[in-house]
Order: sequence, then C-alpha cells, then structure tokens
Amino acid sequence: MGPETASKYDIQGIELSDDRYTVVQSLIRNKYKAMDASGNVVLRGKQKMFKMKEEFPFTDGDGTDVFTVKAGGIIDVAGNYVLSDAQTGEDLVILDNDYSILQDTWTIRDAETEAALAKIDSRGAATTIARNVLPFGELIPHKYEITDASGNHVGSIAGQFSLKDTYEITIDDASDVPKEPIIAAAMVIDAIQGN
Repeated sequence: MGPETASKYDIQGIELSDDRYTVVQSLIRNKYKAMDASGNVVLRGKQKMFKMKEEFPFTDGDGTDVFTVKAGGIIDVAGNYVLSDAQTGEDLVILDNDYSILQDTWTIRDAETEAALAKIDSRGAATTIARNVLPFGELIPHKYEITDASGNHVGSIAGQFSLKDTYEITIDDASDVPKEPIIAAAMVIDAIQGN
C-alpha cells in the first residue's frame, strides 16, 4: 500500500502516527481517551444514542471533532459501523463485526468498495467465552490481533487488569494497512463490546 493509498484513509483533523497508544475508558461507561507514547491525549470519545442508533463522536485533545462512528443498523450485537471524517464528512471505513461465542472478528473495510483492509481478531476462544459467560468476565483482559487483508501480523490490542478499562494498542508493522482507521477502530470496538 503506497503513501497515496494510505492517505486516502487519513482522518483530517488528527495525526495518529505513533506505533503505540494507550486507551483508557472512564468509570462512567463508554467515555474514552487515547494517549500517545508521550502521554498526550490525542483522542476523546463517548457514546451517544441518536434515534435508537449508537453514535460515537471522537474529538482531539482540544475538543475539536475529528471523526464519528455510527451504527449502520438498529442496535444489535453484530453489525456494521461506519467511520466518517468529521471535517470532510466522508465515510472512510466500515467496521464489520462477525461475532460468535468462540471468536470475535472485526473486518475493517473500504467504505466504498467494501474490500477488506484489515482484521481485528480476539485471541483465544477460552478467553472470549470467559469474558462473555463468567460473572465479572468483563474484567478479564482481552487480547486482539490485528492483521492485514492477507492475514499478516500488523499489531495487537492488549487489555490490562484494572477497574478502568485500559489497553495498549501496538502497531508493529502498518506498511500494508491504513493506520489511523485501525487505531480508531480499536478504540471503538471496546466501546461497542461494552454494551
């Protein structure tokens, strides 16, 4: 994927160029902030309900709108969400959830062609089941692997044991995927799962 292709998916109002981000969910449900490697807040997001559809507006550290994720259908566990650039109004990618009790897979697709750009997969059926079935299962840290369209490793999302939902997004090699929507998707997926 050349620089031109990757930039097609860039979110105008923000620069997500680090290889590691920490995302913290506040104890008030579904309110998020993401910090870069230096600890600066680069993104804030929260969930809103709008005409029975979920909406997640995200702003930069100063409160300027940067992108929004909207549920494609009426609320359901599986479904798709569209990530659009708040400044251009353009739909950048679709987050497409294929959920089973054993595996949780999100495919990040091109908003126009619906071609798969990357996948975010929960690692380990036992963990996925435990998180869904056990009392306090949501406290078990989740782990996802991020791969490109060919299945090559791109990075990971790893949860930590804590009352606040805190997890690290690490991008080891983003050469074949658009980095910004992947990082944005990683934040939003946790919010969607949390419902």
